[in-house]
Amino acid sequence: MSARLARDLHPVAWWVWAIGLAAAATLTTNPLLLLLLVAVAAVVVQARRSDQPWARSFRLYLWLGLAIVLIRVVFRILFGGVDGGHVLLDLPSVPLPDWVAGVRLLGPLTLEGLLAGLYDGMRLATIVICIGAANSLANPKRLLKSVPPALYEVGTALVVAVTVFPQLADSARRVRAAQALRGGVDGRVGRLRRFLVPVLEDALERSLALAAGMDTRGYGRAGDATRAERRLNGALLLGALCGIGVGTYAVLDTTAPRWLATPMLLAGVAVAAVGLVSSGRRVRRSRYRPDPWRIEESLVALSGTAVGVIVWWIAGHDLAVAHPGVESVPYLDVAALGAVLVGLVPAVAAPPPRLAVAPALAVGA
Repeated sequence: MSARLARDLHPVAWWVWAIGLAAAATLTTNPLLLLLLVAVAAVVVQARRSDQPWARSFRLYLWLGLAIVLIRVVFRILFGGVDGGHVLLDLPSVPLPDWVAGVRLLGPLTLEGLLAGLYDGMRLATIVICIGAANSLANPKRLLKSVPPALYEVGTALVVAVTVFPQLADSARRVRAAQALRGGVDGRVGRLRRFLVPVLEDALERSLALAAGMDTRGYGRAGDATRAERRLNGALLLGALCGIGVGTYAVLDTTAPRWLATPMLLAGVAVAAVGLVSSGRRVRRSRYRPDPWRIEESLVALSGTAVGVIVWWIAGHDLAVAHPGVESVPYLDVAALGAVLVGLVPAVAAPPPRLAVAPALAVGA
């Protein structure tokens, strides 16, 4: 059987998959399920990442997730003293002024409070790691080509923002290699200063160079719309924002009138679509070799969506699995394990990435 053709998957497919995993993480505090979601993201990144600079940033997201967990636990210890429960460490409570009533500094450290902080930190860390997986798999510059024309101004800022972290990873790798060749200064403070300053300077210069290059190619220009067209587009987008906001609030609030819920939300989405199409007509952009959307992209996007839907169903039908609490031992059922297996589909369904440097041919093969 011949090898599969290497190509870059559509960046939107990777982002849909990652957002599905991140949405699943927001719906649960089960540490086992959160760890499995992180493992799914790590396996897919390891199997389908390229050798581009942004693909090396996933390790930084893992370290950032670990820092989030530690910070959340520390804040729980400092400000989360809970009365009752199994006391692990009886810390003295620091009295605070009356204008900060309701906040207690230190106090008894309980097992339940510590686990609650750990679960909350793991959930936030899982969301960050899932988004980092998309940033490591999808080409951020190619992602801008898929942004609707009306959102090019916002898309330009987003692309520059999401490329800073991958560029930090690439800059750190190059600066570390250069300093290893030159030899370093003794002392941790000296080595850290010689490492951080070049890394931050190089990442900032590359981000500014990217912004300047996009500006010379016409990104972010307003076009030649008339004043009446700009007013119409602004009114459409403002009305869509109001409709979506009111509809979302009514959907979440069961006491609101039902005609303000789903109908208002659908009307806001429809007006937003009309506004985006109307605004996009004044922005003329040419596309060279647009990214194709094939069956592999559909499988990757559907796998992430399926993970979010399955975990959403678990959160509504089995609270013991989605939110086990701190008093009981967390466990997983067949549905949760199925969601994890569905999330691994991109590791097999996605094509191998196109490498920037082709591997050398074997001599004498």
